[in-house]
Amino acid sequence: MNGVLPDSALRRLIDEGAIRAAVDITPDQIQPASLDLRLGTTAWRLRASFLAGRGRSVADRLADFEMHRMDLTHGAVLEKGCVYLVPLLERITLPDGIEAVANAKSSTGRLDLLTRLVTDDGTEFDRLPPGYDGPLYAEICPRSFSVLVRPGMRLNQLRLRRGYAVLDDDALAALHAAEPLVGGEPLIDGGLGFSVDLHPDAAELVGYRARPQTGVIDLDRIGGYEARDFWDELRAEQGRLILDPGAFYILVSREAVSIPPDHAAEMSPYLAMVGEFRVHYAGFFDPGFGHGPAGAGARGVLEVRCHEAPFALEHGQVVGRLVYERMAELPERLYGSGIASNYQGQGLKLAKQFR
Repeated sequence: MNGVLPDSALRRLIDEGAIRAAVDITPDQIQPASLDLRLGTTAWRLRASFLAGRGRSVADRLADFEMHRMDLTHGAVLEKGCVYLVPLLERITLPDGIEAVANAKSSTGRLDLLTRLVTDDGTEFDRLPPGYDGPLYAEICPRSFSVLVRPGMRLNQLRLRRGYAVLDDDALAALHAAEPLVGGEPLIDGGLGFSVDLHPDAAELVGYRARPQTGVIDLDRIGGYEARDFWDELRAEQGRLILDPGAFYILVSREAVSIPPDHAAEMSPYLAMVGEFRVHYAGFFDPGFGHGPAGAGARGVLEVRCHEAPFALEHGQVVGRLVYERMAELPERLYGSGIASNYQGQGLKLAKQFR
């Protein structure tokens, strides 16, 4: 069947050598519908982000952009506002008919850590065409916080798909009728629309804004940092929040959504003309997210960056959509069921490094 490849198919590709690594791939890298990718031992500080371009390799282009090389073996700090390129441990040979797309992991996006996949012959970030055979690189640009990284850390993930299996609006409406995807009446228009939750109660916490001057975050320190040292808490008077240009915010969707076991989803930004801001870096929703006997149960965390002008965001304003895809097969494990799923049943929640 066409659709997103599940964990069992990823394991088969690993066994066949289509996905391989300098260090053995571990079982916990395999998610219900994606594979976590690991940082290698070297990073290059770049003077600019770049794509290799058709017919050219990343290694050949490095001389045009490299500033200096860093050894990550014992840990190294990636500084806020700088661009880095890190070879990943994984390498891939995609079979004919199977393409791949990458995205930042949830905690990566919640740290405002812009992470994109770069490949040889690449004319787009985060996209691998069928038949791609080569190395993988992560471009990393810390936007709000400097971070300490080490080899083996997982900042982005890869999802493989066969053919086209995105649900159109009619199919999405039929799926919702059979198994509710969201509480209440859904907004279906190029996907399942979702809005921002800004409680019209000035005393209630509605989100966080990254503080401009902070310390370094060690990505391995789970629950190791006080939120107040890195974030300002936000209240929204009269259900309105004015976004400052260049600032980074963590907000939450008003809707609690569900991803059925035989589907996966990706968060996509809403139309650019609705406001001067961007929503989300991390976009993969695995089968089983928010799913359970009680129905829709997990809200989407919104990673919001304002652009050129201050913008007034209103409670209930539509800011994005979930695009649903069919799975090629049912995964053996679901999100939140027997695996380390940090954000199942979530509400407003910062990255796992904060307590």
